[in-house]
Amino acid sequence: MRFVDKEVNPKQLSPLNLAFIGDCIYEILVRETLVCDANRPVNDLHKESVKFVSATAQTEAFKKIENMLTDEETAIYKRGRNSKVGHSPKSATEGEYHCATGVEALFGYLYLKGDIERIKELFSVINS
Repeated sequence: MRFVDKEVNPKQLSPLNLAFIGDCIYEILVRETLVCDANRPVNDLHKESVKFVSATAQTEAFKKIENMLTDEETAIYKRGRNSKVGHSPKSATEGEYHCATGVEALFGYLYLKGDIERIKELFSVINS
């Protein structure tokens, strides 16, 4: 399921475009999980979500799912990871930042491909 009824071939999008949408998809997964876990003040939710959406946290997330990825998914991740992002990270290493971009590209690709079940499967491992 996607929100917008427009056809798009995610294989034709740049890795940074995939990461752009993937960042949002990943964050909505984190936010939904936090909200469903407990009804708490928004400021607390924000502080908690930052722990999961940072480049460092996404690098750890990748380590959990790396061996689960198909060849196609690994290729998408590597395209994102190897992209020239145009700026330096503030609170992570260069490697962590690139890894996080790869994770976001992967989630963006799966979302635009319409593979919501695969997103859920990967995120459940990350969130365990």
